[in-house]
Amino acid sequence: MRRHIIAIQRDAGFSPNSVDRDQAILQAVAEGLEGDVSVVPELELAACSTAHVYLSMARSPQALALLEQREREGALVINSTRGVRACSRKTIDGLMRRCGIPMPPPYTAGSCWLKRGEGYVQSRDDVVFCRDEAELAAARRRFRARGIGETVVSTHVAGDVIKFYGVAGGFFRYFYPADDGLSKFGNERHNGRAHHYPFAAADLQHDVQRLARLAQVEVYGGDAIVGADGRYYLIDFNDWPSFSPCFQEAARAIVHLINSKMHHDRFQATLTQLF
Repeated sequence: MRRHIIAIQRDAGFSPNSVDRDQAILQAVAEGLEGDVSVVPELELAACSTAHVYLSMARSPQALALLEQREREGALVINSTRGVRACSRKTIDGLMRRCGIPMPPPYTAGSCWLKRGEGYVQSRDDVVFCRDEAELAAARRRFRARGIGETVVSTHVAGDVIKFYGVAGGFFRYFYPADDGLSKFGNERHNGRAHHYPFAAADLQHDVQRLARLAQVEVYGGDAIVGADGRYYLIDFNDWPSFSPCFQEAARAIVHLINSKMHHDRFQATLTQLF
């Protein structure tokens, strides 16, 4: 049976300053798969859209609700709706803290970051650097004025900013945005140039992959800070990033992941039940 695959493009509202890059990784994966592949914007995904496999960058409530129904029917959805919802800032922050993932210490005073708590980042105003408590209070007022009640406060940590990317099955890469200039909002400037402090990269990979398993996310990325003492702190974790510095290599890893799942006996047994 020839497999029908739908690749779901992330809506521009959930892809600030990254529309082209998000489309590039999804297209690269779609082109590497065998089967009938359709690329559909998430807001155009309809109840009549049926497939054996969904490659989903979707984040809208309506798309996630439809995909959750497809999961119950036996379709393969990557990333899973449970995993995407787990990447909401307040949810992932709580998961990291409960499970002992290295992260900045709880905020008490000084410089920090105020972040949108519910849903996902949609603009540069959803992640704000605050130099002190007065700026934090002002930022909270601005968030409330925008109708954002749920927020997360993260202590600012000095050190090298690292962007990491991973795919279930072993793929893991990290880069220094200060070296290549790739940035979504330019927030890395608050940490200055990269010093390339030595750190245990294998331990970082282990902690990131553990978090991905806990969140049930198979295609993921995020940010970490490495201090001068070699300690690292995860400060962000997201479902299906753009993989900008390594998107061709990541696309091959995602294709391998999907192919391995499609050839699994359990998935093969559901194929005839889907249509």
